[in-house]
Amino acid sequence: MQAASGQMSVMSKSRPIPAVMDDTATTAATRDRLGLATEAREFAIGELALPDGRSYRKYADLGRPYAVWNVVATPEFSVAPRRWCFPVAGCVAYRGYFEEASARSLALKLSMRGDDVAVGGVPTYSTLGHLPDPLFNTMIGWRESRFVGTIFHELAHERLYVPGDSEFNEAFASVVEDEGVRRWLASRGKTADFEAYRLSASREADFAALLRRARGRLAALYASGRPLEELRIDKQREFGRLKFEYEQLKKGWGGYAGYDAWFARPLNNAHLASIATYMDCIPGLRRELDAAGSLPEFYERAAALGQLKEQERHDKLCRK
Repeated sequence: MQAASGQMSVMSKSRPIPAVMDDTATTAATRDRLGLATEAREFAIGELALPDGRSYRKYADLGRPYAVWNVVATPEFSVAPRRWCFPVAGCVAYRGYFEEASARSLALKLSMRGDDVAVGGVPTYSTLGHLPDPLFNTMIGWRESRFVGTIFHELAHERLYVPGDSEFNEAFASVVEDEGVRRWLASRGKTADFEAYRLSASREADFAALLRRARGRLAALYASGRPLEELRIDKQREFGRLKFEYEQLKKGWGGYAGYDAWFARPLNNAHLASIATYMDCIPGLRRELDAAGSLPEFYERAAALGQLKEQERHDKLCRK
C-alpha cells in the first residue's frame, strides 16, 4: 500500500519536460539539465540500443532529497542479505520506502530482532518500463557524467531484467552505464571529463575490491563454527581492519577522501551487502561485453545468461 501510494504521488507530480522548460518559474540550472536529459535519452536510444519507452519524458520535483529509502538487512553472522519478494520485481536484496520514517521503523524492528541493518537514501529508481519513470529533482545538481549515466543505467533495466536476481540486474545496468558514459563523453570531445571519469571508475573499483576482500574474510569467520562471543569480537576486529585498509588505500590515491563519509559510521554486514548487490557481478559482465564486441551482441549474451538458473549464472559471472 505504501508503495502504491508513493508511486501515485510521484506520477501526480510529474510534468512533461517541454512544459517544465517553458515555465518561467523553472531555474536555469534545471532547464539546462532537462535539455541534457533529452539529449541523453536520444543518445541512449540511437547509440546504446536502449528502449524508446515512456521513461524520462517527464520531470517530478518531489520536494525531498531522495526518491526512496532502501533498507538492507543481514543476520548478525552472515554477509548474505535478506530478501523480500514482490509481484513485478521478484525477490530483491532490499526493501524500499517512499518515507524515510517508514524505512527507519522497519530497520529498528529488524535490528531489535538481531539483524545488522543499513538504511540508505536512493535518488532515483526504475519501474522497469511498467510506468513512465520521470527525472527527479534529486538528480539536477549532479555532474554531467553521473546524470547521463543514471539515465543509461535505469533504461538498461528496461532493456533486461531478471526477476529475483538483484546482483545480476544491477551489474548489467552498471556495465551499460559505464560503456554509455564513455561513448557519450568521447562523442562530445570531452577528453578532460573522460579522464576524470576513468579515474573515478578506477577508485570505485578499488573500493569495491576492498569490500569484497572484507566480505570474504567475514564469511570465512562466520562459517568457522566458533563460539558466538568470539565471533562478535573478531567481527569487530575485521571491521576495524577494513577501516585501516581504507586509510592505506587513500594513500595510494594521493589522499583522495571521497569515501570518508561511508567509513565514518559504525559499519556492519548490511553495509557490505548493499555495495555487493551492485558490484559483485560487474567484472564478469564486463568480460562478456569485451567478448561480444558490440552492445547488441552483449545484450543477447546477457539475455542468454538470464535464462540460466541463478546459481549457474553467478558461478559464471560473480564468483571470480
